[in-house]
Amino acid sequence: MIRKFTTLAFLLLMVPMAVNAQTFVAGTHYDVLETQVRTRDSSKVEVVEVFWYGCSHCYSFEPFVKQWKKNKPDYVDFWASPAIWNATMKLHARAFYAAKALGVFEKLHEPLFTILVVERKRLSNEKEIENLFADYGVDREQFKKTFNSFSINSQVNQADARARSYKVTGTPEVIVNGKYRVSGRSAGGQAKMMEVVDFLINLERDNLVSN
Repeated sequence: MIRKFTTLAFLLLMVPMAVNAQTFVAGTHYDVLETQVRTRDSSKVEVVEVFWYGCSHCYSFEPFVKQWKKNKPDYVDFWASPAIWNATMKLHARAFYAAKALGVFEKLHEPLFTILVVERKRLSNEKEIENLFADYGVDREQFKKTFNSFSINSQVNQADARARSYKVTGTPEVIVNGKYRVSGRSAGGQAKMMEVVDFLINLERDNLVSN
């Protein structure tokens, strides 16, 4: 009788674990990529945020990402990649990489969102972006040289190819370890997106440990 009771108690304890393991389901809460995309550091679980500065949904998603990053495990390699579907988005992608190259990314990342989404300015040509960078202390000649450099061209082209490989259909979307794509639509809202991401990180972390 004691053995039966112990077995029953063990099974009951396992029920919540089974439920939690099935909280997020492939094809429902996230998509599995048909072809895995190579990550930049195979020793870590990669998390890539695909975004556009002019996307209001990306703007509202940023606080969730910012909060999540505060407690991000060391074994997670997080970075952002701009989506590029037209000439204007390509300009904004160039601004993203130029800000990084010029050392003003932390100063300009949030203002770029605010200018495009809240203030509804277009930033549809290089001169307007140059003026913005100048407002934040960037030398105009240095900006021009960097903005039109081979390095920036290469990074923009890589971002475009990356988004195509991820089969991104909208922004924001988050790609986990080159295998899974998470969107607000699939996760059930932006507040749930990072929960799904954490779930997938745990799956991939176990793979890292086992390998």
